[in-house]
Amino acid sequence: MPKTSARLLSLLSLLQARRDWPGALLAERLDVSPRTVRRDVDRLRELGYPVAAMKGPDGGYRLDAGTELPPLLFDDEQAVALAVALQIATASGAGIEEAAARALNTVRQVLPARLRHRVDTLRVTAVDRPESRPGPQVDSGVLMAIGAAVHAREVLRFDYSPVSAPGPVRPEAEVGAEGAGEGGRGALPPPPRRVEPHHLVTWGRRWYLVAWDLERGDWRTFRADRIAPRTPTGPRFPPRELPGGSVADFITARFRGTTTATGDGVGGWPCRGEVILSLPAAEVLRHTRDGIVEELGPDRCRLVLGSWSWPGLVAAIGRFDAEIEVIGPPELRSAFAQVAARYAAAATPPRHP
Repeated sequence: MPKTSARLLSLLSLLQARRDWPGALLAERLDVSPRTVRRDVDRLRELGYPVAAMKGPDGGYRLDAGTELPPLLFDDEQAVALAVALQIATASGAGIEEAAARALNTVRQVLPARLRHRVDTLRVTAVDRPESRPGPQVDSGVLMAIGAAVHAREVLRFDYSPVSAPGPVRPEAEVGAEGAGEGGRGALPPPPRRVEPHHLVTWGRRWYLVAWDLERGDWRTFRADRIAPRTPTGPRFPPRELPGGSVADFITARFRGTTTATGDGVGGWPCRGEVILSLPAAEVLRHTRDGIVEELGPDRCRLVLGSWSWPGLVAAIGRFDAEIEVIGPPELRSAFAQVAARYAAAATPPRHP
């Protein structure tokens, strides 16, 4: 009996590893006869695993999707990856935090001691930047409805709330996000939006839908926590090519207030400047997330950086405690003069306390 049980687990593991298995190959891998394979397949079916038989000269088997979720087998790497992913999912903002925590506890209970120790020593705590208010939560049903429309390439109709769920207001979350200012107080509710949904993405713990707006004839981004899908969905549509070549470049460019993004991490910003700093390039590079750093000497480097505005770019450069030589453009030099005058005024004691 133990030998039969072990063989059933081995058979199930093989069926999960690839889609189609010839019967003869399964018999060879398990070192049993084809007749034994057929009996073991019948036992798996009795346990609830939907194993389908394939017709053909050699015949074979396939593990199909069933109406219920049967027990699954994972190898060591898959089990650890699943546990880590569930830890991260508890802070995803997708409305699945409680379910992810329960699933993590279930997985941990059935892990072998050696894997449980690995998972326990790799505790992941997802920490976002401190906010004055909690981030917006998205109903998992809404995400599923949007994801289904994206997968099926069907026109999506939805109501878009002009007021989001309670959450922090971030400038980068509103630039390029559709719907701000619509439906003011006393105004009639706007008609449902009709879009061709292409991508469901996350940015800064918020979920967004990237879609082609059929009414406006242009690409738009919509916050998922403000979407209320309507049924049924519309007709199917052919895929469109997203500007920028990838959804990551498109989203980055939209939230920077531009239409395109570049691979150097600088060209996508509305304001872009170049300076020389009296610091080693290695030290500047450690504190530069987006930009280009070029070594000019042991204590001198060139920095190309971008920002939302010219004063913002001045502030970003000014955080380096070093002498600054402005290369250009003239707008950056003017911004330095403007900020310098403002800071000098702030440093002057008031005449009348």
